[in-house]
Amino acid sequence: MLPVFIAALREAPPAFPAALRIHRVQGSAGVWEITVAPDGRATFEYGAEIVAGEPDIIWRRIGRHEVLGEP
Repeated sequence: MLPVFIAALREAPPAFPAALRIHRVQGSAGVWEITVAPDGRATFEYGAEIVAGEPDIIWRRIGRHEVLGEP
C-alpha cells in the first residue's frame, strides 16, 4: 500500500486510487484520512517542501478506527 501511496503523491496533482480510501477529514482543514487496514486509519497533512519537487507528509494519528475519535 505504501508504494502506491507514494507513487500517487508524486503525480501532479496527486491521483489517489480509490482502494486507498483517501478523503479529507471534515471539520479539520488540510487534514486527510487513509485506510491502512480493515480497522486501521491514519490521518496526515501536507508539510512544507523539504526536498525540491518531493511532497512532504506529516503523519498525525495512526491506529484503529477509534484513533480518530469516532465510535
